[in-house]
Amino acid sequence: MKKDSVLIYAKYVSLNVLGMIALSCYILADTFFVSRGLGANGLTALNLAIPVYNLVNGTGLMLGVGGGAKYAVSKSRGDSSAQNKIFTNTLYLAAGFSVLFVAAGIFFSKNITAALGADSSVFEMTDTYLKVILLFSPAFILNNIFVAFIRNDGNPKLSMAGMITGSLSNVLLDYIFIFPLNMGIFGAVFATGLSPVISMCVLSAHRIKRKNSFHLVKTKPMPKLGGSICALGIPSLVSELSSGIVIIVFNSIILKMEGNTGVAAYGVVTNISLVVIAVFTGVAQGMQPLVSSAHGRGDSKSAARFFRYAIVTVLCIFAVVYPAIFFFAGPIASVFNSENNAALQQIAVLGLKLYFTGAFFAGFNIVAAMLFTASENALPAHIISLLRGLILIVPAAFIMADLFGINGVWLSFTASEALCAVCAAIILLLFGRKNRSSGKNKTL
Repeated sequence: MKKDSVLIYAKYVSLNVLGMIALSCYILADTFFVSRGLGANGLTALNLAIPVYNLVNGTGLMLGVGGGAKYAVSKSRGDSSAQNKIFTNTLYLAAGFSVLFVAAGIFFSKNITAALGADSSVFEMTDTYLKVILLFSPAFILNNIFVAFIRNDGNPKLSMAGMITGSLSNVLLDYIFIFPLNMGIFGAVFATGLSPVISMCVLSAHRIKRKNSFHLVKTKPMPKLGGSICALGIPSLVSELSSGIVIIVFNSIILKMEGNTGVAAYGVVTNISLVVIAVFTGVAQGMQPLVSSAHGRGDSKSAARFFRYAIVTVLCIFAVVYPAIFFFAGPIASVFNSENNAALQQIAVLGLKLYFTGAFFAGFNIVAAMLFTASENALPAHIISLLRGLILIVPAAFIMADLFGINGVWLSFTASEALCAVCAAIILLLFGRKNRSSGKNKTL
């Protein structure tokens, strides 16, 4: 039994990690080709606009993870009526958020660009990038929903195939649009916007082959169910938004310290960070269907076992990733430094070495929050996600920057994630003790 659980865990997590790595290539490919084609200003514009992408993608993750977790629990209990109502109401929510994002792209893109701190040298490029991202928001949101539901429907291979195909097409289209067609920043973001559309074409095989156990049904929007879906998915939104929040705060601080060159250097750090965080998110999302299914069956031992596997996986990933970043920080930074800017190179190398000391704590926090989400314990998941995404990182960045300058900015990520990890561990212990003392057969 234990051997079987290891094998099924390895299957789900490995496929989701591969898919999330590919998905993170949306922005990484943009960063590489924009840095080569448009130089430091293009890199600055891209980094200023990334929080908008984080918001859109995070909304899709919120609906996908929240709806997917509810769906997996209902499926494990054999409630097909509830499964279809959950899927239909998730799409209702997707439609509502899409209208808001598209309207913001049409009417308020310049206001958002100004609020993000773009100056005259990068304003037009930043505005173009975030406007197109917002107009393509329905595709990003729906893709995240279908990926999550198909994964929870027992087809993680197709979910991975959709994410990888979409991301590889983004890399290819990035090159074509920026270089042969000379479409500039619009080409980069247009390629990114087309990627989820291509991904959904691949995912449609789940429906075409009649393998899906979820369907649209005639039902009115159910506010209570919609609220439950969002509540369970909010930690995923906050986790994604935390990257955007950190980027905005760091951009503001670094802009005052080092100017546009510093922001461009931070663009290197943050884009590598997106990949590393995506890997940890892949571990958490791979664990989620297994924990949700165990929770639905009342099998607390299996759920706890999958969580332990995930923490060990995060530790092993960190043991490989951090030494690689530390020893190859120079070559990594130079890949995105097409103009061989010495100041940019120096800032980016130092940033890579210091910033990623907090990677393991971030992975632990992401997995811990997902454990609570998967077992329908929304409140502790919210607490962990809010601590790491807003409550700790923002004051830490300002305080440590004031005390230690640019080094403090990089290390504030480690300090806030480590403190959050301590809080998450305490919450896990308290919930475990509470459930043992009450004799309840729950996940924690």
